[in-house]
Amino acid sequence: MADEREILTWLDFGDGSRELADTIQASGFVPEVVVAIARGGLLLAGALAYNLEVKNCGALNAEFYTGIDERLDEPIILAPFLDEVSLKGKKVLLVDDVSDSGRTLQMVLGIITRAGADVKTACLYTKSHTVLEPDFTWRSTDLWIMFPWSSEAGERELSPQLADWHSRR
Repeated sequence: MADEREILTWLDFGDGSRELADTIQASGFVPEVVVAIARGGLLLAGALAYNLEVKNCGALNAEFYTGIDERLDEPIILAPFLDEVSLKGKKVLLVDDVSDSGRTLQMVLGIITRAGADVKTACLYTKSHTVLEPDFTWRSTDLWIMFPWSSEAGERELSPQLADWHSRR
């Protein structure tokens, strides 16, 4: 069915992030830094950092998806930029919500690897057609995923100030 969706609730997110942290810990990989691919990976990165007791966190802003099944030709990095120099020689856990096409994850993995870090990747979800299978994943699906933090994003009415700001972008 074309309208079928994978629904992730806040409770599922809590369970999934704890299970993913347990899998990472059982693997023997002990990250020194957790880096989120913003925006989708921010909440999972925070949850994993807490569960793995990692206090050194960062984020790299990337844009690829512009809507449901709508994307740019290539993923792009947005400011503010990650301090790549500080990652040299570190064990880094790179986190995103989903490895869908895998192109964003692949691009950011390349940036952090070239900075001299030992990198492992983690995602809540992985799609079968991804070009980059994460080192750690919680679930696999080929459905469109409705995350609790973004599932109503296009459906709510914006405040006049926020609508004005968006219209000027």
